[in-house]
Amino acid sequence: MCGIAGIYSYKGGADPAILGRMSDAIAHRGPDGSGIYCSHNAAVAHRRLSIIDLSDAAAQPMPNEDETLILVFNGEIYNYRELKAELEESGHRFRSAADSEVILHSYEEWGEKCLERFNGMWAFVILDLNRNTFFCARDRFGIKPFYYMETAEGFYFASEIKAFHEAGLCCPAPDKENLLRYLAWGVLDTSEGTMFEGVKQLPPASFMTTGENGCSRPVKYWDFSMSSLPVSPEDLDGDLAAEKLKELLYDSVRLRLRSDVPVGTCLSGGIDSSTIVAIINNLIRKEGKGSVGERQNTFSACFSDKRYDESEYMDEVIAVTGVSAHKISPSTTDLKNDLERLIYMQDEPFYNISVYAQYRVMQLASHDVKVVLDGQGADEQLAGYLGYQAAYFRSLKSLPVTLLKEIFASIKIHHGFFISAPGQLLARRKRRSFIRGVIPPASRYSGTLDDVLKNEITNSNLQALLHYEDRNSMAFSIESRVPFLDYRLVEYIASLPLDQKIRHGITKYILRKAIAGLVPERIRCRMDKMGFVTPEEVWMKDELSDLAVLVFSSESFMKREYWDGELVKKSYLDFKSGRGSYSPEFWRILCAELWLRIFFDKMRSNF
Repeated sequence: MCGIAGIYSYKGGADPAILGRMSDAIAHRGPDGSGIYCSHNAAVAHRRLSIIDLSDAAAQPMPNEDETLILVFNGEIYNYRELKAELEESGHRFRSAADSEVILHSYEEWGEKCLERFNGMWAFVILDLNRNTFFCARDRFGIKPFYYMETAEGFYFASEIKAFHEAGLCCPAPDKENLLRYLAWGVLDTSEGTMFEGVKQLPPASFMTTGENGCSRPVKYWDFSMSSLPVSPEDLDGDLAAEKLKELLYDSVRLRLRSDVPVGTCLSGGIDSSTIVAIINNLIRKEGKGSVGERQNTFSACFSDKRYDESEYMDEVIAVTGVSAHKISPSTTDLKNDLERLIYMQDEPFYNISVYAQYRVMQLASHDVKVVLDGQGADEQLAGYLGYQAAYFRSLKSLPVTLLKEIFASIKIHHGFFISAPGQLLARRKRRSFIRGVIPPASRYSGTLDDVLKNEITNSNLQALLHYEDRNSMAFSIESRVPFLDYRLVEYIASLPLDQKIRHGITKYILRKAIAGLVPERIRCRMDKMGFVTPEEVWMKDELSDLAVLVFSSESFMKREYWDGELVKKSYLDFKSGRGSYSPEFWRILCAELWLRIFFDKMRSNF
């Protein structure tokens, strides 16, 4: 896990001063070492966070044996041991025990097809000196970021957008389309574009090449198919399907415990993180302590407001597993103190304050471990959000009897959601009138469940969550690993009929079946969905109101072309005084204004 940057010059030599500034901007991603390699027209930089093979033999930029290939790599190849053994049988010789060297030899052996063999997360570039090209690749789900810019002078890449910003490369304007999409829908990373004009990202599961004639279009090397079968056939044994899922999940966690530094776990009290904690504990007992140590370390966020606190669920997992639990209680005072750095570290504005809870959990974890496992990806695969229920109903339209049964079962279990959802939807629709300009479409929930989940994984909600996860963890030089996104597990879950994801109103149906006896029943059967949430509505009405009023009343805010400042301010004051309801648009617009100041107005300390 590291930070990477590079330049391919179309007009002579790459400027080492620019590359140095790009590297310095992402130093937090790799405090354990740094390096730069320059050829006549290309240069690459690396910031090292040492996780596997802590010796100098694993330093980057890393050359192959004859120094015709130079690698800079951010991520982990979890099956590197198996690939290394296969490559050694084919005659390859290794100088280190690092997974990064496995990438080099795999590229020598299989070319671009090596990507299909990797199980992990990655963004890497290989400078091929024989061809005078960059080979750039990103993992299947976009867990690791890869940003690039192309100008008349050359091609630039980096792990974070701020690298271009600090090097003076970014255009001094936001990308209006992507900013308006975020303001209206709360989404980001839905396309190759970003909220910075001229800055693009390599899509997940893609590679591209850059040479003297410019950069190629991204090429997709992997995809998966989502089953549209609404109901399981009689010959699909639910117990066997659940056992297969459990087996894949165990192996995914086992691989993600490979590390030469301490590994811990994020614990929210929900079903996903609790499952990972329980699996790790079982693996420790059966296979030895390994990277986890004598006792597993867990890291959690808690709140005094019990409506948003999951301590009782965390404590149940802690009591059953005997882990060493670490908790933190983020406050509005903390948030105000950290907000500028948080937005700067995220690169782009974020959709709600729960991102801050995760930020503080990563800060807490950094005192004890260098790697954490987290539960991202389960909800999007297994229909964990209640907003997916309508899509499931649409999938059952050819089965009217089943459809009616599912509707009644869902209303019985989730009646609170169905009562509150229409009001929230109405408020959000009304508050889109805050926004000035043509709002781009970004529908998350239209279509049948298979279409919705595929979009959520590849092009919508999961992409945003992985963005937040990467920036929050790397802000404290922590590597975050996500076992639910092992590609074998994703392919398997995608192949299952839709009623293995939702049945009788129960979300994550097959996962709940698979973990029976593994996690406490109270957690396995809980139907509310929280995660690392914060009491955003309460904070925005009370402790954060001084900040909100200050921002919404400011001259810069009123002059922005992206929203109607007077309407936003009036609506917020109505909410604050109890005359109106809350909706996430208030935070999104507030966050966007601060982001505009930090990255475009050059006013980093003047809120």
